Amino acid sequence: MMRSLRNRRKIFALATGAAILAAGAIYADLQIGYYSAGNLGGIAQPAPPTLQANDAYIVAAYPRYPLTLASGEGEQDAAAYCNTCHSPNYITMQPPLPAATWEAEVTKMEKTYGAQFPTDVHARIVSYLQAHYTPQTRKAR
Repeated sequence: MMRSLRNRRKIFALATGAAILAAGAIYADLQIGYYSAGNLGGIAQPAPPTLQANDAYIVAAYPRYPLTLASGEGEQDAAAYCNTCHSPNYITMQPPLPAATWEAEVTKMEKTYGAQFPTDVHARIVSYLQAHYTPQTRKAR
């Protein structure tokens, strides 16, 4: 008799838990948004503004990146070796990076992307980038 009562309580507890989970799932489904064929397309976007002929419109200047690398020792190495995979202008478009990051970037270009250049060129490119493209050395052009 006692065992039968325990089994009934376990079954009741399991059924109650399952009912609570099912109710929670239904509630969550309603919170996310339940869409039926009847309400599809019910969310309308506002109409675009109408443009008037005498209105004044202002467009800000687009950022202009320097088209050339900064002058200095290693510029030719960077231009020649970096150009095998991407434009050297890509260097000038980067935000100023810390010196250690430039070292990591050049190493990544070699090890991950397969750029091939001699060890002394690696050092010159890193020195060049650190001399011209870090937060401390980057000049507004």
